[in-house]
Amino acid sequence: MKRLLIWPNTDKDQVRGLTGRISKWATDHGIDTIIPTALAEAVGYPDLGQDLDHVPEGSVDGIIVLGGDGTLLHAAKALAHLNCPILGVNLGHLGFLTEVEVPDLLPALTAMVNNQYDIDQRHLLTARVMRGHRELAHFEAMNDVVVTKGPFARLINLETFVDDAYVTTYPADGLIVASPTGSTAYSLSAGGPILSPALSVMVVTPICPHSFFDRSIVINGDQQVKIRVRAMHRDTLVTVDGQETYPLVDGDEVLVETSPTTIRLFRRPGWSFFQVLRGWRKGH
Repeated sequence: MKRLLIWPNTDKDQVRGLTGRISKWATDHGIDTIIPTALAEAVGYPDLGQDLDHVPEGSVDGIIVLGGDGTLLHAAKALAHLNCPILGVNLGHLGFLTEVEVPDLLPALTAMVNNQYDIDQRHLLTARVMRGHRELAHFEAMNDVVVTKGPFARLINLETFVDDAYVTTYPADGLIVASPTGSTAYSLSAGGPILSPALSVMVVTPICPHSFFDRSIVINGDQQVKIRVRAMHRDTLVTVDGQETYPLVDGDEVLVETSPTTIRLFRRPGWSFFQVLRGWRKGH
């Protein structure tokens, strides 16, 4: 391992100190450290700043994300072009994606250097917004793609198809298409099932449906979900991972399918999704 990239959540109080500890540890082990330029300046290490446009694939051996699952979601997509494993350091509540707590950080880094880790690979989702034959927007999602009404709008009708086969029209507040990774996020709170991240599937979950067709549907990961909006008001959105939005109008279609892009996460030997699940349950 010759080069690490640190992605700190600049809203967290302890990231400056942690960034310094990681940088010193890396220097002591003959490893270079870089930080995206704007983040490097925000945490007080401008000398480590590097423009991501000048960081090609293969030039980084490991990525350290300091924050919670939301920080990791954002960083993973921004850095996907590097095709590099990510170690998530949890600075918030119990996370499903982050791997270690702060006290375990340096032992985890040592394990990385000694190749004492496993790789947990997650596929992203890709979402396209279509108006007729014109593509208006394109997104990548790690958790979910959500078509939803605005806070003051009436319910919307969402014509839903799988591989062009008509499923149903949901009169609902919205519809979630989630990856297995995202099954423990918004989809779960809307009544969806928990999916093992090892599965190659998607789950479609309605939000507050006004019909009897109110159960989640699990489909193969190689299928496509098409959602056609039927709403006369202009207060409908597609939201991606809760971080990006795009306005929709009547007749717009959102096409969701599994992306060829994968995110790789460092895991210590013996890591188990079900152990994390038990810890999350205790915390709730």
